[in-house]
Amino acid sequence: MWNLASRLLVVALGLPLVLGLVWLGHWWLFALVAVAGVVALHELYTMTKPLRPIGIAGHAGLVGILVALEVSTTTWALGALLATIGLAFLLKGLAGTSGSATVSVATTLLGPAWIGFGLGFVLLLRAMPAHGRLAAFTLLLAVFADDTFAYLGGRALGRHKLAPALSPGKTLEGFLVGSAACVFVTFIALYHDRHTYLPVGQALLLGLVIAVAAPAGDLFESMLKRDMGVKDTGRILGGHGGMLDRLDAILFASVAAFYTILAYTT
Repeated sequence: MWNLASRLLVVALGLPLVLGLVWLGHWWLFALVAVAGVVALHELYTMTKPLRPIGIAGHAGLVGILVALEVSTTTWALGALLATIGLAFLLKGLAGTSGSATVSVATTLLGPAWIGFGLGFVLLLRAMPAHGRLAAFTLLLAVFADDTFAYLGGRALGRHKLAPALSPGKTLEGFLVGSAACVFVTFIALYHDRHTYLPVGQALLLGLVIAVAAPAGDLFESMLKRDMGVKDTGRILGGHGGMLDRLDAILFASVAAFYTILAYTT
């Protein structure tokens, strides 16, 4: 009961703030994304500490990617990611610490590549020249609906495990309920602009894409946590766990949603 209550409290306090900053966009949204990204990256590196990630290089890469996506293009963001490789190898060599350099640098690179670009594509969605605000709102509300109803549906109806090797708590029933909610919210969010933005068929397909990508992002993080032997990446968000636990679905869904909408509009 307390776990559910804390989840609802975090949503009641956090969702209006997030949606408000998405509405404002630009550097307001960048500030939110940057703070969330730094916290999530810290949680990832804490979880993978035995693999010796190089925190300075990873955080520099994350910030570089986000700044590049806010003010420029994905070309410069890719440059920031590639620079992270060189910086990580340099710092690893200068530190002279034990452990595999390959594993250390690969773990370091995972953070900005996964978290940096995952959050960066939220910025790109918001910056779309036509209906960017609506696209970003739709993504966040659809992912929230998917996560919430998958959790509730799994608790009420869950019988069959979805991916027991990765996340024993997730069920097929929860996935189906969450997916239905995700598609419905996407449809409702885009319905008013169906004649000027995405028609009904495209909106429904976008909902399906998000419904698949969001749980995939959740399972990806679950795989990492299972690999490192941890249950949650932190407790900063109460029943939601750590920041990375809250963002995992968005990190995949943002990229999938951006490219789906791009395919529709170009």
